[in-house]
Amino acid sequence: MGPSDHAHSPANYNRIFVIGVGLNVVFVAVEAVFGFALGSLALLADAGHNLSDVLGLLLACGGPILALRPPTQRYTYGLRRSSILAALANGVMLLVAMGAIAWEALKRFWVPATVPDLALIAVAGVGILINGLTAWLLMAGRHHDLNLRGAFLHRVADTLVSVGVVIAGIAILLTGWAWFDPVISLIIVAVVVVGTWHLLQGALTLALDAVPATIDPQAVQQFLRERPPVQQVHGLHIGAMSTTEVVMTARLVMPEGLPGDLFLTQIRTSV
Repeated sequence: MGPSDHAHSPANYNRIFVIGVGLNVVFVAVEAVFGFALGSLALLADAGHNLSDVLGLLLACGGPILALRPPTQRYTYGLRRSSILAALANGVMLLVAMGAIAWEALKRFWVPATVPDLALIAVAGVGILINGLTAWLLMAGRHHDLNLRGAFLHRVADTLVSVGVVIAGIAILLTGWAWFDPVISLIIVAVVVVGTWHLLQGALTLALDAVPATIDPQAVQQFLRERPPVQQVHGLHIGAMSTTEVVMTARLVMPEGLPGDLFLTQIRTSV
C-alpha cells in the first residue's frame, strides 16, 4: 500500500513562504540600519535573532520541496520525511530561543536593562506587523501539516516577543519599573514553550514511525479482515511518510487468490 492520497501539495504554500521570507529579510535590514545609526546593540542583536528566523522559514519551505523529489535506488521512498525533520528542527530552534530569552530575563531581575527608547519600541511595533502577517498567512495550514504548524508557531512566538517589547517598553517609560521587562518575557516564554512542546511531541512521534494520532490501527485491521476474500491480516504497519502523508503496509492472507487490481484500489482508497 502506498502513501495516502490526502496529501496537501506544498506548492500551495510556496508563495506564502516567499512572502514571509521577503518580509523578514526586509525587517532584518531595517533593524540593522537603525541599529547602526542609533548605536543600539539591542536592535542589532534582534536583527541577528530575526535572521535565524529566516532560516527557520527556509527550513519549513525546503522540507516539502525536498519531499517532492522522486525515489531513488538508495532512498526508495524519496525524501518525503524532510518535512518531518523540518518541523522537528523548527521546534528545537524555538526551544533554544525561548531558553535564551528566559536566561536573559532572569538575569535582568538583578541587573536591569537600560530604559528602552522610542525608536526601539517603534521597531518592535513593525516586528508585530511583519511577524503577525506571516503567522496569519500560515494559519490556514497549521491543522493538517505539522511542518506548517512549526513555522506558524515560530511566527507567533516572534510576534509575542515583539508585543512584549512594546508593552514592557511603554510600561517602563511611564513607571520606571524595570521589572516589567523580565516578567513579561517569562510569561511569553511559558506560553510559547507549551505550544512548542506539543509540536516537538508530534514531530518525534512521526519521526519514530508511530501510528498517527488520528488513526486507530485496530479499526484498520478489523476493516481489512472484513474485506472478502481476506481471511487473515499479518504484519500491519502504519506510519507517517511525511507531515501530510500516511503509509500502510500489510500482508493479506487470501486462500482463493487475489481477486484483481480493483480490490487493491478499493482497499487503498477506503482505508
